[in-house]
Amino acid sequence: MFSESLRRHSRRLTAGWLLLALHQAAEAAVPIAIGLIIDRAVVTGGRTALAWSVAGLAALFTVLALAWRNGARQGVTSLEREAHLLRVDVARAALDPRGRRTGLRTGEMLAVASSDAQRTALIIRAVSIGVGAVSAVLVSSVALLVIDLPLGLGVLVGVTLSVLLNGRVGPRLTRHSAALQEATGRVTAMAADLLGGLRTLRGIGAQAAASDRYREAGQEALRAGLRAATTTGLHQGVTVAGSGLFLAGVAGFAGWSALTGRLTVGQLVTVIGLAQFIAEPMRTLGFCAQTAAGAKASARRWAGAVDAGPESSDGPRERAPSRADLTLRGVTHRTLDGLDLHAPYGELTAVVAHDPRDADALLAVVSGLLPEHRGEVLVGGVRADELSLGTRRRTVLVEQHDIALFEGTLRENLVAGGEHGDEEITRAVAAAAADDVVALHPAGLEHRVTERGGSLSGGQRQRVGLARALLAAPPVLVLHEPTTAVDAVTEEAMAQRLAAHRRGHCTVVVTSSPALLARADRVIVIEGGRAVRTGTHAGLAASDPAYRKAVLR
Repeated sequence: MFSESLRRHSRRLTAGWLLLALHQAAEAAVPIAIGLIIDRAVVTGGRTALAWSVAGLAALFTVLALAWRNGARQGVTSLEREAHLLRVDVARAALDPRGRRTGLRTGEMLAVASSDAQRTALIIRAVSIGVGAVSAVLVSSVALLVIDLPLGLGVLVGVTLSVLLNGRVGPRLTRHSAALQEATGRVTAMAADLLGGLRTLRGIGAQAAASDRYREAGQEALRAGLRAATTTGLHQGVTVAGSGLFLAGVAGFAGWSALTGRLTVGQLVTVIGLAQFIAEPMRTLGFCAQTAAGAKASARRWAGAVDAGPESSDGPRERAPSRADLTLRGVTHRTLDGLDLHAPYGELTAVVAHDPRDADALLAVVSGLLPEHRGEVLVGGVRADELSLGTRRRTVLVEQHDIALFEGTLRENLVAGGEHGDEEITRAVAAAAADDVVALHPAGLEHRVTERGGSLSGGQRQRVGLARALLAAPPVLVLHEPTTAVDAVTEEAMAQRLAAHRRGHCTVVVTSSPALLARADRVIVIEGGRAVRTGTHAGLAASDPAYRKAVLR
């Protein structure tokens, strides 16, 4: 994962790393240069040597500043581009028409695409500043070894101990960072769900229960954050304390060496300056370890979203059956227990499920979201998994009860990216009894709809969603309770017009609406996960008390 991220920007990063290494080497050279100036210009009193020394020091600072400016630019550019590519990968996985088995809700996918993608890309920053820090430590250590061998060896030992300490703490930082990000993702997903279903929660009086659940999730995220902050704070404290003690030890040894005559005044200044300077790259290495730990945790979540397997398969057959019907044979999944169901070509078939879970499972199987179910789903006598994904989607359209509308005009929501003329749109709108929705607004089809159709009533959203499904004109159309939010008069009109508009096609309506059931050519009753009765609405209402109780109002 990280190797791929670094390889994608190898040229730019290589240039950046070289410049950052040059910057840190120049930083380390500053105390060395000052020590040499003291010994060779200040102590000797040579004005020419002092002038050349000042000019050289100015040149050194110029190189230092330019190297940092351009090296940091290369690193930041690579980081932001990599974060963008990681977000694109998440978006591609989320929009995969086959679906992905991520196990993540919408809010969690949003967290992965935003915060986790950005944190994963931070590995570029960690490596970049780590390269500079290592360069600074190497230059400083070599300089100290040249000035005094024991001092140089002591610095190398101290740096080695610091790296080993970071290696021990790193896995714990990764675990706590992963727990924090997962808890944050759950809270984000729950917040998105609550906002989307706020009207429903108010309608059933469940605000208090929802608030309690959100509070519990928030408290868990808080505890995870505190654990991560505690570990991070402990690591930072140990790193800073270790750097301070290291600096004190080097300075004390250098002072003793100067008093005994082992070091000149310039060398003493160099050693003290390097000891102060080297504490910063040591702290930087600790910061790199923390950043890498967070990036590793986020990378795991990113990989879980991007590398998840598809939910549905893509078959080899590109051509759809000419006279498509829908057949289920021995389908078992969730509450379905060997369901056999046949919706003939050219008829309107209604399905009444006494258990709503049976309806949900049926819709999931037919839509192709559950390829692991047992049994067969046939479209026009052909197994659904033998059809290519595009052919299957064009042939079978499942319009869920929860209508998804997007920000844009009514026309854009109806055509959904397709090519349809005004006459086609008008027929579909009329068939869905949504013509009054269009006529209500002066802009007509160009009336703008807010996100999720929030500017429309529930009944208006249902009718616009039905019109969109009818405009797509799939050979097999499956609808789930398309009239629950409309009044009885509108419901009757929708049922009548739907039956007339879909004549000559296979249409399945999972519903308990008497108006729709009365227009159906056949009604199939599902009980206990199986189709137990088939007949007309009038016949079943007269002979089946359970059916009569479920559908008659």
